[in-house]
Amino acid sequence: MGLVVVYLVILVAAFFFLVVRPQRRQMASHRALVASLDVGDEIITTGGILGTIQTLEDDVVELQVAPGVVLRIARAAIARKVPTDHEAIGDPDAADDGDAG
Repeated sequence: MGLVVVYLVILVAAFFFLVVRPQRRQMASHRALVASLDVGDEIITTGGILGTIQTLEDDVVELQVAPGVVLRIARAAIARKVPTDHEAIGDPDAADDGDAG
């Protein structure tokens, strides 16, 4: 019986360190990204739409995707910022999206 409890504790600990902890870190990173957004930032949405932020509200962003075309999207739908030229020059990994291939 005691051995089963030890295995269960090891399984729960492994689950926490391999699944829960990285997911929390990723969520915190996304929250920080969304909080750091500013008018004029160029972003990519989770659906792959590129655009420039025109206005910011609490939960909604107006995104200009072409001259005269503005979409209203949820802030949570923003995947990442597009690095500017000076950011890419200063940090060679700034434009890296994490793909190893």
